Amino acid sequence: MAQQGEAAGYYTGAPQQPQQAYHQGQQYGQQPPMNYGQQPPQYGNNYAPPQGPQPSQHPLAQQNGYAQMNYGEKPSFDQAFKIERPKYNDWWAGLLLIAVFLGYVAVSGLAIRGYAQNINFNGGIYGSQNDFGLDSNTVILFAFVLGMATILSYAYMWAARAFTKQFIWITGILNIIFGFVTALYMLSRRYWSGGIVFLLFSVFYVICFISWIPRIPFSVLMLQTAIDVSKKYGHVYLVSLIGGLIAMAFSAWFSVTLVAIYANYHPGNNPACDNGTGGCGNGKVIGLIVFVTFAMYWFSEWLKNTIHVTISGVYGSWYFNPDNEKFPKGATRGALKRALTYSFGSISLGSLLVAIIQFLRQLCSAAQRSASGDGNLVASILFCVFGCLIGILEWAVEFLNRYAFSYIALYGKAYIAAAKDTWKMIKDRGIDALVNECLIGPVLSMGATFIAYACALLAYLYLIFTSPAYNQDGGYTPVVVAFAFLIGLQICKIFTTPLSSGIDTIFVAMAWDPEVLVRAHPDLYHRMVAVYPHVQQAIHA
Repeated sequence: MAQQGEAAGYYTGAPQQPQQAYHQGQQYGQQPPMNYGQQPPQYGNNYAPPQGPQPSQHPLAQQNGYAQMNYGEKPSFDQAFKIERPKYNDWWAGLLLIAVFLGYVAVSGLAIRGYAQNINFNGGIYGSQNDFGLDSNTVILFAFVLGMATILSYAYMWAARAFTKQFIWITGILNIIFGFVTALYMLSRRYWSGGIVFLLFSVFYVICFISWIPRIPFSVLMLQTAIDVSKKYGHVYLVSLIGGLIAMAFSAWFSVTLVAIYANYHPGNNPACDNGTGGCGNGKVIGLIVFVTFAMYWFSEWLKNTIHVTISGVYGSWYFNPDNEKFPKGATRGALKRALTYSFGSISLGSLLVAIIQFLRQLCSAAQRSASGDGNLVASILFCVFGCLIGILEWAVEFLNRYAFSYIALYGKAYIAAAKDTWKMIKDRGIDALVNECLIGPVLSMGATFIAYACALLAYLYLIFTSPAYNQDGGYTPVVVAFAFLIGLQICKIFTTPLSSGIDTIFVAMAWDPEVLVRAHPDLYHRMVAVYPHVQQAIHA
């Protein structure tokens, strides 16, 4: 009787074909694999190709994944993934990102300069005379949050490498337990809005995790594959380390800037309003906070996507030729160079869309908390619904971005063209079935949420035990807790990007040339069939 695979009972979509031996050895000169009970893909079938050049026209689709060029040595990344007419795509978005960043630098510099002139007034953990807004107490809090987020993110990446098979279970269970503990503690302290939000998230995660259980075997296999490749090419983790350190430094800068804006421009018992460094006003505070928060979202998304594009170059090189003798030299450097030059504008544009959506979601969350605090139940419910709808939109855009950026890494197209081609390619080739079955994206998001929970809880406990003068009535608790949550979430997402990037790139490469999977990675193909027999139909239309 043919093997059904660990997850076979979960899939009922495709009808079973008559059992038939797959004479792969006759086709590729290898021993025939075992019979899995489904008709394997016949790549000679006539099915609709994706938009753009055909695989045979690309060096990626030639023998061993590369055009047989007489380089005399290993091809470089630019030679292996050649762009016929390279150009700076979506350059206007890149210039806009640079302009926003320079504006952020100017705002931050002025705010921190004024904050430094009144540093004694803002005190330290204790002794601050500031009773109107964030002060040095908050700067120290964010330093603790950054340290916790960085340490936990490193530990999370280590757990993924050391306990790959158990990683998904560990992530789901810890996230659920910690969410419930945080919610119950906040409710016991009568912090109703925060406790209810954490409680709802935890219940939602329980439902999601139970529904994911049948899909875990396939997800574990894909994670193991990404981990194995990353161990073979250690610079994957070097990119993660450098990106994580940049993210930590920028988050620290943002934290100080945020506090400095409050300390320098908030009206009240504020000496900065009298000594010329302020020009205080609530409108100015709100406007500057909105600007720096949006800039932080955009820059952190750009950083994460730049890492993603760089890592995609490494995994794409491995997929199309895993042989070390022909693996492109300088793949990481070549992919990074392309990300910072020809594709800089495209990455900026895709990151801008996500940043706008994330910012709108943050505004909805703030408005919901404000309405809840004012006792306006109807407005609170409406903002909650808007937040959910925006969250769905954010998921859809991020989903498309992941695969579009992998495509951009290998082919150097503009963002809109890459998004269209990638989606049509995934649908035409049937890879959307594999994408839907893989849980790594949701699991890594769960892990990032767990670390964000920990940072939010740390911020909440810190405010309780230090009791700063500006927060005697608890009015700033939601603001500080929300920013702590945001910092932890963004840092962890950047640290874990290499794992999700590898899997996304494998899916994109499979969509472009599924035959390479069978020819160059027979062991991976057989293991995929063992845990998910439907893959034999899913990798071709």
